[in-house]
Amino acid sequence: EVGCARLDELTLETPLLIPQDGATHLHLAVGAAGPAGERTLTVYSRAEDAPDDQPWLRHATGLVRPGAVTPEARNASWPPAGAVPVDLDGLYERFAEAGLAYGPSFQGLSAAWRQGAEVLAEVRLPSDADASGFVLHPALLDAALHAMSLADLPQHPGHVLLPFSWEGVTLHAAGASALRVRVTRTTSEGVSLTATDATGQPVVSIDSLALRSVSADQLRRAQTTTGNSLFQLDWVALDAAVASAAGSTDGWVALDAAGAGSALALPTHPDLMALADAIGSGAGCPEVVVAPFSTESDGTPAAIHEAVARALSMVRAWLAEERFGSSRLLIVTRGAVATGAHEDVEDLAAAAVWGLVRSAQSENPGRFVLADIDGGASSWPALAAAVRTGAEEPQLAVRAGEVAVPRLARWGGDGTLVVPEGERAWRLEVTEKGTLDGLALLPRPEAAGGPLGP
Repeated sequence: EVGCARLDELTLETPLLIPQDGATHLHLAVGAAGPAGERTLTVYSRAEDAPDDQPWLRHATGLVRPGAVTPEARNASWPPAGAVPVDLDGLYERFAEAGLAYGPSFQGLSAAWRQGAEVLAEVRLPSDADASGFVLHPALLDAALHAMSLADLPQHPGHVLLPFSWEGVTLHAAGASALRVRVTRTTSEGVSLTATDATGQPVVSIDSLALRSVSADQLRRAQTTTGNSLFQLDWVALDAAVASAAGSTDGWVALDAAGAGSALALPTHPDLMALADAIGSGAGCPEVVVAPFSTESDGTPAAIHEAVARALSMVRAWLAEERFGSSRLLIVTRGAVATGAHEDVEDLAAAAVWGLVRSAQSENPGRFVLADIDGGASSWPALAAAVRTGAEEPQLAVRAGEVAVPRLARWGGDGTLVVPEGERAWRLEVTEKGTLDGLALLPRPEAAGGPLGP
């Protein structure tokens, strides 16, 4: 596009890892021409579903310039006389063990030989791959680089050598589906590479390629830290058709004389023991047992401990009674969760109860439902509508008659997580986005100062 056919240099900074699902957007930035026509080159990426304010991740920087020279064709016999064949059995299995699992299209190294300091190789695309859409098919170039593993380079168990810095890269022809490759070791961790087609016409040449040894663990960590891998909890509206679906609360009971019992016109029992006695005396086993959980907490440690101990007793009693085995316990709190930036957690004891019951939910799927409601008149009917539809949502929040459910979403923050702490507030500053390295806990400017402690 800018008349620069030679890649003078390209340094890779961060691996570009394609996600299992979804797409990745690429951004190539080419700078203004310098005195000799050279231009800077920068490569960025961002996930397709990333928020608009998420920064692009830089992967590589380089320099391109005009003036590429195409070498003469090689008409020598292939493979050259005296070249010693190399056994390729198990090569791609060894790559996979080191953390590089290549799919069928990328396993194109089909034959190899050694001749002195050179490695000679044949690479080809599978028959169902179409090379016409590429100046050089990426799977073909990658397969050519696999021949580097056969060169006399330092090898470390559980590691692979990956390209790090390129110099003098020129593409001479487009549309190749097979290559004859020559790899020559130039330094202790570097090679040069030339590739031709079957007639000896040049296709691509690389003056110098510096390599770096990478372990499987480093590749795994790159997969979790590349891009924005921080997540936050978002509350999203439950599907309107589900939340408003008509249904009956027949077969439901409540454990209070007020609250849900009066709002939903449900039969009530003083506690779980009384309900178990009623079932033992012939009453039907309820489908849902609604248990409003009021803490009236002042937020002190003692009040929180008391609320959690009471919730633990309820959970244990529910699970221990076989007659409740086909029922769901709907535990309802108020002020235990914040569903958006406009809210705060008003009841710390109720929030702690949520933590306890979430653990019980993970160990006993389908036995508990957590719900947090506001004081609106429509909260109880909206909650009942959401639960009785069988949406199987383990956690719900109702605000002004609207039902929301928790979902993980990529964090779109500005690098600061605000953590309230009584009269004080602290901020957790992520200084290197996407990683857990370089965390700083700092007092917010408007908050009172004080020692951080350990």
